[in-house]
Amino acid sequence: MIERVEVLRQWLRAGVMEDGRVQRAMRGTPQGGVISPLLANIYLHVLDERWTREHAHLGTLVRYADDFVVMCDTEESCEQAERVVRGILGELGLELHPEKTRRVELSEGQQGFDFLGCHLHKRLSGRMWEQYGKRRYYLQRWPSAKAMKRVRMRVKEIVGRHRNGVKDVRALILELNPLLRGWGEYFRTGNAAKKFNQVDSHVWHRLHRFLVKRKGRHLKAGEAAKWTSQFFWSLGLHRLRGTVRYPEVV
Repeated sequence: MIERVEVLRQWLRAGVMEDGRVQRAMRGTPQGGVISPLLANIYLHVLDERWTREHAHLGTLVRYADDFVVMCDTEESCEQAERVVRGILGELGLELHPEKTRRVELSEGQQGFDFLGCHLHKRLSGRMWEQYGKRRYYLQRWPSAKAMKRVRMRVKEIVGRHRNGVKDVRALILELNPLLRGWGEYFRTGNAAKKFNQVDSHVWHRLHRFLVKRKGRHLKAGEAAKWTSQFFWSLGLHRLRGTVRYPEVV
């Protein structure tokens, strides 16, 4: 047991390296450190146990590392759940982030919230239920606005970084594909079809712009019109469209 505690101390003291320099924080886990999620799980296991044992009647707690949500059926339960969570965290020397903590009304699609890169929102059911005079809302999720902005920035970095050095667009595609596959695998089990199409279009426009600038004054009339999305897909560019897969119901 002593050896395990010492390992934890070493992890906490290790710090992180930024721009070639090691930075060590006096308190908390190293931000950005690969071990941070595990350390958060160890420390916040107390929250899981206390909630399950004493407060599960208030709602369902879903947690990943230090990010969590509590889903309640009533406003009263929501208010009580927040007080309970603040109390338990206070005993651990922690507090809720004032800007990230909020109460959300999900019923009838009134509001939504972001969690682990996804935006969760209730949407009205299709016409099948409307013809029977019933209005049913189902919880859906898709990449959040922040996740969409982040993947666009990464695409810009990859294409823009090589704009003056790469002659063959296939070299850019080789770098883009791991990004697109990884991002797509993470979000593909949600309601992400529309967002996937938007990312596909963004990547295509970025590559199209690259070729136009690369050709410059040597661009021939009508040549740019041939560089469609199909053209880039034929060169091996990973396409997100059509990759959404819903998890099987067990």
